[in-house]
Amino acid sequence: MNTLFPLFLNNLFPILLVAGIGYALGRLLHVDPKSLSRVVFYVFSPFLIFELLITSPLSNGDIFRIAGFATLQMLLCGALAFLLGKVLKLERKHFVAIILCSVTVNAGNYGLSLTLFAFGETALAHASLYFATTAILTYTFGVAIASMGSMSFKQSIRQLIKIPTVYAVVLALLFTKFDWALPLPLERPVALLADAAIPGMLVLLGLQLQHSQRAWDLKTVSIAGGIRLLGGPLLAISTAGVFGLQGVAYKAGIIEASMPSAVLATVLATEFDVKPAFVTTVVFITTVLSPLTLTPLLAYLGA
Repeated sequence: MNTLFPLFLNNLFPILLVAGIGYALGRLLHVDPKSLSRVVFYVFSPFLIFELLITSPLSNGDIFRIAGFATLQMLLCGALAFLLGKVLKLERKHFVAIILCSVTVNAGNYGLSLTLFAFGETALAHASLYFATTAILTYTFGVAIASMGSMSFKQSIRQLIKIPTVYAVVLALLFTKFDWALPLPLERPVALLADAAIPGMLVLLGLQLQHSQRAWDLKTVSIAGGIRLLGGPLLAISTAGVFGLQGVAYKAGIIEASMPSAVLATVLATEFDVKPAFVTTVVFITTVLSPLTLTPLLAYLGA
């Protein structure tokens, strides 16, 4: 207990405090999260990922290991949700909603912040690649899950090409491969925008949670929350060896895989009418309860 409390206080409490400020802004000043969400998504996030990858370049092996590991975690969590849904004979929309909550992970707002505080800039580069991978998968396979066949392959690709982080990763890899460098007048604004990403993400997280509408269903919320907060870290720890993750890459990968459900799940659930109130409840509950699982996980990882 003496070890866990400082871990919570130093690594998780700052995140919850900033998100709490966002929550208060939404409640007291009625701030709409949509505008900030677009700024974070289209500006801050891609610049953060670009900055991290060009300043802490990862080898091709690192890239394939992290991307493969992130993909496997989404597949395993989705498979676990699918099996439990079949065993419990859930109604179709609840079934799809649980899978959606299980595979969408808050690797951005929350995961990047926690990785930075707990393990530093080097680990953050690995975490950013994990985040980019999950963003690509969410906007392709996540959309396919939410739509359950109502969206064509062409429409899914259109969603994918709207993700600015994809272009940030590709551009950063080109800079690394050819040893390019930004001139100082461009390097400084890139760094400024990258520095704004994490605080912007955390304020946005609080705003989104405050605006969410919730619906309680103890059994199914417990299933989705359990897969995300307990199944996620257990599956990640048991399969990290498959990709040879070690050191900060291992720590970043495990933390990212253990995050609560992403607010993006609510967006997809609303768009395709897949129990949006239930999905929002899972996002809210897993976020609020996440310190209970993440604090001992940080102790295990030696934060």
